[in-house]
Amino acid sequence: MLDEKICLVTGSARGIGRGTAIEMARQGAAAVMISDLNDEGGHETVELVKAEGADADYIHCDMTKPDQVRALIDGTAERFGGLDVLHNNAGVHESDFTSDLTVETLPEDVFEKIFQINLRGPWLAMKYAAPHLRKSKRNPSIINAGSTGGLTGYPNMNAYGATKAGLIQLTRCVAVDLAPDVRVNTYAPASVYTDMVRKFVDAAEDKDAIARTMVASQLIPRFGKIEEVASLVCYLASDAAAWITGSVFSIDGGCLAWCGTNEA
Repeated sequence: MLDEKICLVTGSARGIGRGTAIEMARQGAAAVMISDLNDEGGHETVELVKAEGADADYIHCDMTKPDQVRALIDGTAERFGGLDVLHNNAGVHESDFTSDLTVETLPEDVFEKIFQINLRGPWLAMKYAAPHLRKSKRNPSIINAGSTGGLTGYPNMNAYGATKAGLIQLTRCVAVDLAPDVRVNTYAPASVYTDMVRKFVDAAEDKDAIARTMVASQLIPRFGKIEEVASLVCYLASDAAAWITGSVFSIDGGCLAWCGTNEA
């Protein structure tokens, strides 16, 4: 449970971010700050969080802009009187910007954009959040949204995979820097059916084939549910995880446990 914790979730206008923010409220968070570029979706998430009993507000933030990231962190602490949990969820895939996804065709500016959002953005958020989190008396923590794409190779995700691998290592380094005051962990989901996954599938020439491929390597051969990931995030943010830091948690239907496939 997240008894009275003050939480910030980036990239929370939809998908895992929205699901996590709602679950935080259900588990007793005092307040949840919502942040995204999608203002309409962000305000919708605010209302969904409030409906679960927590205070909530929204701050527009472009994670590629350091001044906006700092304003988000400081604004959260000012609005709610502190900060206990940072969930770095904002992230994008190459297919959000282009259909040219291989190493030979991916535009350089797209690779740079992915780096700024997926890796530099979380680093900035952790950098600016650290002083506020150190002041917390409620077992403060950072939870970063990784991916199995940062642990193994997948097609058409040069930038996404590289930045998620970088975020996993960054998690370990920041955990060392902030110990013992602030815990820092990463979770690595496989194929969870979010808008990002839908766009990835839609960008493929054979959509049915890529969808089958995405779940065929899982021992539980289906897409993961947003609610399942949100439960893990909230556990890592809770006092029940007080002795866990610098760790990576796969939530992947068993896809990294073997080298097989469920396809006939």
